[in-house]
Amino acid sequence: MTKLIRFLPLILVITLGVVLYRGLSLNPQDLPSALVGKKMPEFTLPTLKQNSEVVNQGNIVGDIALVNVWATWCPTCKYEHPYLVDIGKDPRLKLYGLNYKDDKLAAQKWLQVYEDPYVFSIFDKAGILGLDLGVYGAPETFVLDHHGIIRKRFAGAIDNKVWRREFEPLIALLMEEKKQGK
Repeated sequence: MTKLIRFLPLILVITLGVVLYRGLSLNPQDLPSALVGKKMPEFTLPTLKQNSEVVNQGNIVGDIALVNVWATWCPTCKYEHPYLVDIGKDPRLKLYGLNYKDDKLAAQKWLQVYEDPYVFSIFDKAGILGLDLGVYGAPETFVLDHHGIIRKRFAGAIDNKVWRREFEPLIALLMEEKKQGK
């Protein structure tokens, strides 16, 4: 019994090392989402530009869509924004913004200064839709197929490398599915 007690600290250190190694090898952008494979949550919220204009999940169904969660308080969103401007010009998809827990005037000014790549931006001041989507923070991007089903969740900034690796293959697949009427 005393021999086992001598080796107990070594066993604990090895176990801790294995757990830490496993944790460090995970990709922080691969966040699990219970919503992948399910419809976009129902919502009714104003757009960022017009308080009187209210949109819901039905406004983003019918095309392949990216819903990008962004905010002016997010420094990574500023890095990502020029890439979103280019993505917004892609005729294969529609890009929608979800302005998350932000100041409305600051967000409107942001889109004037840095260019507005979105079909429209949903203004989610209280973070209700973000909560329904399981948003951890900004930026996050959700890919929806033409039926409004969430097919991917990506946490972090999109740039050219990430776009080619994470999004291009899925967009091509969704285009093919839409073409085949699936």
